[in-house]
Amino acid sequence: MKLQLAIDELNLKQALEQLVELEPFLDIVEVGTPFLMDAGREAVKQIKQSFPDLEVLCDAKIMDAGAYEAQLAYDVGADYVTVLGITDDLTIKGCVEQAKKQGEKVMADMICVPDLASRIPVIEELGVDVIAVHTGADQQAAGRTPVDELKEMKKYAKKVKIAVAGGINSKTIDEYVSLQPDIIIVGSGILKAADPVREASLIKNALVR
Repeated sequence: MKLQLAIDELNLKQALEQLVELEPFLDIVEVGTPFLMDAGREAVKQIKQSFPDLEVLCDAKIMDAGAYEAQLAYDVGADYVTVLGITDDLTIKGCVEQAKKQGEKVMADMICVPDLASRIPVIEELGVDVIAVHTGADQQAAGRTPVDELKEMKKYAKKVKIAVAGGINSKTIDEYVSLQPDIIIVGSGILKAADPVREASLIKNALVR
């Protein structure tokens, strides 16, 4: 299992400083959507240049112009780009085709997809590399967690890797590890912890033990 750090609320300087300490525990760094809106593609570029051993995901949440928007991310060093699972199949196909041209990967974010059973097989056939269970911040505030969706996704996904995000921390990590996703995505659980390095270490150890 890989550990992906989702950076949403830091600026670029803060993110680079945090990553110096957190890098040993991470596999993937996510330039989250708010971070991307704040710092732009420069965030992807500088993180990849500063931490070449880490994979970088650009959480563009592509909804249209798939090939072009994916290219914008890949051209500055992204290893993954996200496309929304609820968007048109042609948009997802465009992202996948661009990823193959550049030797990179596509993650389909399944946030707000109403019927995973019918949508997952279609997205798998379109050729994405990863599908992500994503319980958004607003949904978390209402008390939802990704556990049930992760269980459902495991039933229907036959080919792709699975990632999970949504309020995960060292106290809840074992529940997710038991379901064996390929990528665990943690954001504020690490970055807002009293000791982010210790929290990242606890989560990483849970993935490998």
